[in-house]
Amino acid sequence: MRRINGQALFILTALLLTACGGSNSGSDAVVVNPARGQLLQKPPELVSTVTAPALLLALNTLLNRQLLAVSGTPLCDVAVHRIRYATVDGANAATTASGALMVPLGGDPQCNGARPILLYAHGTTTDRAFDMTNLQGDPNGEALIMAALFASQGYIVVAPNYAGYDVSSLPYHPYLVADQQSKDMIDALTAARSAFPIAAAPATVDSGRLFITGYSQGGYVAMATHRAMQDAGMSVTASAPMSGPYAMAAFVDAIFAGRVSSGATVSATLLITAYQKAYGNVYAGTADVFEAQYAGGIESLLPSTTPRSQLYAQGRLPKDALFSSTPPDLAFADVTPATTPASLAPIFALGFGTDNLVKNSFRLSYLLDAQTNPDGGWPTTTTGIAAATPGIRLRQALKQNDLRNWAPTAPTLLCGGNADPTVFWFNTQLMQGYWAARAPSPSPVIVLDLDSTASADDPYADLKSQFALAKQIAAATAVAQGATDGGAAAVADAYHAGLVPPFCLEAVQSFFAAQ
Repeated sequence: MRRINGQALFILTALLLTACGGSNSGSDAVVVNPARGQLLQKPPELVSTVTAPALLLALNTLLNRQLLAVSGTPLCDVAVHRIRYATVDGANAATTASGALMVPLGGDPQCNGARPILLYAHGTTTDRAFDMTNLQGDPNGEALIMAALFASQGYIVVAPNYAGYDVSSLPYHPYLVADQQSKDMIDALTAARSAFPIAAAPATVDSGRLFITGYSQGGYVAMATHRAMQDAGMSVTASAPMSGPYAMAAFVDAIFAGRVSSGATVSATLLITAYQKAYGNVYAGTADVFEAQYAGGIESLLPSTTPRSQLYAQGRLPKDALFSSTPPDLAFADVTPATTPASLAPIFALGFGTDNLVKNSFRLSYLLDAQTNPDGGWPTTTTGIAAATPGIRLRQALKQNDLRNWAPTAPTLLCGGNADPTVFWFNTQLMQGYWAARAPSPSPVIVLDLDSTASADDPYADLKSQFALAKQIAAATAVAQGATDGGAAAVADAYHAGLVPPFCLEAVQSFFAAQ
């Protein structure tokens, strides 16, 4: 569940910042016992102002010409503010978090007056200092993309960093804890709305139209937030979750059954720690789950100020091996690793080794419980929902955070690709199937598989064609550099974090504009 990875695409980012400062024009007074969603610094700090021409220059680097034509030329300058706000942790105790508030500026009618809000949820990161206000220093480009594709087109962008990142007081991150992450998003939105009027854009106000989106982890968070807001009677104009692990119970069942996704040692560490902090019962001690060489200090390992590569080099986290290459029982030899589908078998194989993260004994208990209490959506679709009575605590927590329990009433776009080796496509398929029987008629849901064949009247035919071309270019580049597999490994490596995001974001931009 990695974030958008495009470091090579952002070499011109340093040219963006036309006015930058860390000066604080607000009060530094301590807010005593702040309520959820309370802005802790008002007015919020103005971090930078970025001009439309500078954003156009960045877009020319980010996107090919076809995508640039779809995204549109930036119309607005963008003022980027840091908001700090009160929220809760995974156990519903008070904490703090921060995020970005991007406000469009300029004389074009789309750049001032009543403007819609885009609430954006970012993807997985291990960087404790991650900050969506940092358009120059974010090597993965999410902040820059939000400014270029949305704020410069007249959206007020609210992009939380999440509790546990940047200046948050929380020492861990409640990773994929649906209740906490949706509250964090709503609290950021509340705080951002309370910041208006903004000195940099005194004529800009909230129109009341709200759009929610996010990618990977952020796709899950976006959907959880839409669900929470709908349940609370709060208005959502439309949402567009992208490539998220929505069917958490089924997804993790598949991973334990040998379909180890790329980046699994990171996501497993974040996830198990988050559920232990939220519910207090996933394990009695870390050694119940993790091998001895990793168990000590693992609860405080991620997110970290230490780069992931150094954590690997220091032996504090294995790079790929989630599970042991020795089967936990002979009955599970054929899924150690799984070999189907064949296209993903090389990815699955990387998840097994000798210096593995998760103990065989814990994997065995998980697999046995999954056999006794199978998920209704994977590996066989029956009920389509999570197991009714999972036995072990981790599967109970996964069921609690599975999103197969609601249906949107507002327009919703799900976007991704069916060959994703990081967040498997069946997450989207299971949501689609669940909603098919439960969403209002006519259905407000559109599902876009970038890797599917375009029909004659497919509104996304051009995007699918461009996505296919992007894969071809990635493969050809790898072959030119010596790859002997036709570039398959290079495409798989880039698929989730590099290839899919820009095309899904273009679809999201068009989808929101149509609303």
